Order: sequence, then C-alpha cells, then structure tokens
Amino acid sequence: MDRRLKREPEIASDALPFTTQDCMEPQKIIDLFEVSFKHILQSPDLQDYIQLVKGDLYNRDYLTAFNSDDKRFAYASRWTPARSLAYASLFASLEPIKELMEDPESIKNVLCVGGGASSELVALGAVFCRLKEYNSGSPSTLNIKLIDIADWSKVANNLTTYIKENWVYRPEKFNSEFICDDVLTASPESLNLESLNLVTLLFTTNELFAEKRKETIKLFQQFSSRCQKGCLLLIAESAGSYSHITIGERKFPIQFLIDTILVGKPNENNGAWEIVNQSESTWYRINEKEVDYPMKLENMRFFYRLYCKK
Repeated sequence: MDRRLKREPEIASDALPFTTQDCMEPQKIIDLFEVSFKHILQSPDLQDYIQLVKGDLYNRDYLTAFNSDDKRFAYASRWTPARSLAYASLFASLEPIKELMEDPESIKNVLCVGGGASSELVALGAVFCRLKEYNSGSPSTLNIKLIDIADWSKVANNLTTYIKENWVYRPEKFNSEFICDDVLTASPESLNLESLNLVTLLFTTNELFAEKRKETIKLFQQFSSRCQKGCLLLIAESAGSYSHITIGERKFPIQFLIDTILVGKPNENNGAWEIVNQSESTWYRINEKEVDYPMKLENMRFFYRLYCKK
C-alpha cells in the first residue's frame, strides 16, 4: 500500500512551525519580494493602490480588485509574502507533499487554482529548492501551472525569474506557466488533469462556491474522474463562519460539502478521494524578530484538508 494513503495525525497543537529545515528560511523568502518588488515597494502610489484593492475585496468585487497590473502588484507586495511563508511551512509539514517535492527522479506537475498572486508558487519553490540542495544532481523537475481569472502573468513571471536565478541549482528544473482563464469554464485538456501530482485550492474554494456552486461541484467531479491515482489535493480556507455555505435554509461548513463531494457521505467513504491529513483550525504566526519587511506580515488561521486520489 502506498504510504501516502495512510491517514496521518493532524499537525500537533494545530499550529504550524514558523519555519522548518525543509524550506527556505523566512528571511530568504522575504528577500525574494524585497528584490523582485523593489520598484513597487518604493512607489509613492503603493498605499493608494492597496486601499483600492482592500475596498474592492471588502465588497467581494474580485474582478475589479485585480483589473490592473498596479493593483495586482500592490496586492502581491502587501499580502503574498505572509501567505508564502505560511504555505511554505504547510507544504513542508505535510509529509505526502514534502515527499513529492523530495522525489529525486520524477517530473512532478502541480496545478494551483486561483494561484495568480503566486503565494503557492513561492512556497512550492521554497520547499522544492531547499530539498534539492541535498541532492543537487537530481534529474527531478517541478512544473507549476497557475490558473486565475485575472492576468497575474507579470507577477508570476517576476517571481519565477528570481527563483530560477537565486534558489535552484539548475534553472530548467523549476518551471511555471500562468493561464489567464476561469477554471470553471476552462477545458479539462488545458488543465491536463491526468498528469497532475498535486492540485491546490488555497483561499479559493469559498469564492468559487459563492460565485457558481453548480460549476464548482462539476470541477470537483472532474478532479475525481480525471486525476490519476495517488494525486494529492490540498484545500485551505479561512477558519470560522466566513467559510460557511448556505444550502436551502441551512448553513454548513464548506469543508463538509467538499468532503461529501470528494470522500462521500459520512461513514460511507465511497468517493474517489480519501483524507490523509486535516485540521479544522490551524495557526501560522509570524516571528517578527526573524524577518524584516517594510509592510506588516499578518498571522493566518485556516482549516485545511489534504486528500489523496484512491
């Protein structure tokens, strides 16, 4: 039996470590943003654009929030660094994902749904590149596909270039591709679901269900029918009532709905996936003594589920 299929305990104490030996040091991750976004961080207009984005996000007007490169770079310079730190710790702390990054032989393919702001890209790079330092002659390659409805291509390309030039021993071993498209209407062929080893939906699922519930359920059904055996699926979302969804007159935690679609009804477990790691509420806290960045880096509290395709 593939040991990735064995259920693991939840991460102890429901708190992620600030950093681990299996990812780049937090300050190295922060340096990536300070260098890559130097012109953004020094712009006198930055705070104005951040306020515009905050207003649009408060109104849940996601299309307007990210309708220009100025807004997208403002968001990425303000919020992506903290999320990258949290996601890097999460990826490195989840043994099946760490094993995926560590594999010395294989080409691994990852799809990050709603990953345009590139927190997942940086976090995956931070884990993959650190693990490859221990095996610099490894032929393994990591290919990351980001899909988002707004055009984050400049942000993603900017950060990928830094990672290739500064973190990875052979630049051709770390690759990213950005797809500007609505994942709910994109063709399964363009996503190449059959080739994937990992799919992430981090702080994206709630938004998808709120916008188009039927289409989102169909997307998860496509994952179930097309993803290969052993593929991992990681979902994370804000912990608490923000991530509840209304069905009829009742409210349910969104993870209950996702579990039902992927795993099956409670106690039946007749779905295409099984849960291999989970937490209903975990914290990632910034150690401000160890990182220096010109803007505030917020702590994060979220739930997550790591599924494996049967």
